[in-house]
Amino acid sequence: MWLAKYETRMDNLLDIQNLRTYFYLGEQVLKAVDNVSFSIHPKEIVALVGESGCGKSTAALSILRLISSPGKIVKGKINFNDDIDLLKLDVKQLRKIRGNNISMIFQEPLSCLNPTFTIGNQITEAIFTHKSTSKDQAYKDTIDILKTVGLQDQQRIFNTYPHQLSGGMQQRAMIAMALITKPQLLIADEPTTALDVTIQAQILNLLKTLQKKFNMSILLITHDLSIVAQVAQWVIVMYGGEIVEEADAKQVFKKPLHPYTEALLKSVPSFKKGKGKLEVIPGSVPNPAEFPTGCKFHPRCREADKICKKVKPGLFEVKKQHLVRCLKR
Repeated sequence: MWLAKYETRMDNLLDIQNLRTYFYLGEQVLKAVDNVSFSIHPKEIVALVGESGCGKSTAALSILRLISSPGKIVKGKINFNDDIDLLKLDVKQLRKIRGNNISMIFQEPLSCLNPTFTIGNQITEAIFTHKSTSKDQAYKDTIDILKTVGLQDQQRIFNTYPHQLSGGMQQRAMIAMALITKPQLLIADEPTTALDVTIQAQILNLLKTLQKKFNMSILLITHDLSIVAQVAQWVIVMYGGEIVEEADAKQVFKKPLHPYTEALLKSVPSFKKGKGKLEVIPGSVPNPAEFPTGCKFHPRCREADKICKKVKPGLFEVKKQHLVRCLKR
């Protein structure tokens, strides 16, 4: 059963148990995250993978309690550093952790950076929010972190507004802002969205380098399995608000067990596959208010049969530390 995996990963930096985050739209209840449990070790990169609408970003936002109405975290525990349940903290206590011990890089940096303040002002604000320091020291720390993330001419960047930077530079500035407090956990939500392939590679290499430099953990949220192969040690695949597969990254790429994971891998372009059309997953992610009975993936699964339409599969450990939600595995 799935608990066996968590019993073997006791030294967790973050431990999420039975998380449920729902959205209430009139009489409809959208179960965006439905009974999700996973953990992150210190100094570990964990990838949360799935198509848009599968619940991965909602799960990440739930960690920092950034779910706004009509959304609500209905149930669960989010333990940080073993003994801190983030869901039980009051707002003042949570602010001491949010942006300090746990930081987040959001999608689309230009939409997240404040257009009316310079990059330097926005980074120093993060410093003053969490530390007692002088303006001179805050300026020095900001210049240092801008240099660390690979931005040249740091004094100019400090006084530059977000719209004056390229997409890659904006993303580096966002990373600098997230790392200025040297967090234990960095949540990176689709950090390479809207960037060209060359810049994507640079940002991924930067995250790997900084993860080692700061001895931090990273929760990487992405739909792109080619990114996962480059950086992650552990992979969690989500579909329909649930975890459908979870294992060591090498094991997932070597022998995926869930049909959805297999389909995702086959849809990734590869030089080894030669010419021909990429395989596609038929259909689309179901509406969270109208999930099918039985296995949520069965309408799109080529292996589905009658039992898949009737019986809801549990998440089981079918191999050592390899969990799968499928009746046929």
